[in-house]
Amino acid sequence: MLTEFREFAVKGNVVDLAIGVIIGAAFGQIVTSVVSDLFMPVVGAIFGGLDFSNYFVGLSSQVTANNLTAAREQGAVFAYGHFLTVVINFLIVAWILFLVVKGINRLRRNAANEPPPPAPPTKEEVLLTEIRDLLAKKV
Repeated sequence: MLTEFREFAVKGNVVDLAIGVIIGAAFGQIVTSVVSDLFMPVVGAIFGGLDFSNYFVGLSSQVTANNLTAAREQGAVFAYGHFLTVVINFLIVAWILFLVVKGINRLRRNAANEPPPPAPPTKEEVLLTEIRDLLAKKV
């Protein structure tokens, strides 16, 4: 059983998938930073200093805080601003992946449209060409 598991774990597809997941997690952190550190401040500046991360509704009367972190300590909150930020993260990741897949598909189409190289001549064709050349020299 251990041998079977080892064979499964070191198959190319499993290793490739693991590497993809690790890179995807790192890419997710980059996108989160882009959205929260670069994109959302610009959106906030355009809309008069809005900060989506602090948009919430307290679900109990005990929640009186003005920021999300303190409000979560006081009780349950409906953090729709955080949800909006996550949706924007998703849309950015989806758009980037769409562009990557579109580029890969374009490369595949271009490779498929290239004509295959001509087939090498068969033995018969080579022999007939030699006979033709010999006859042409005699004439």
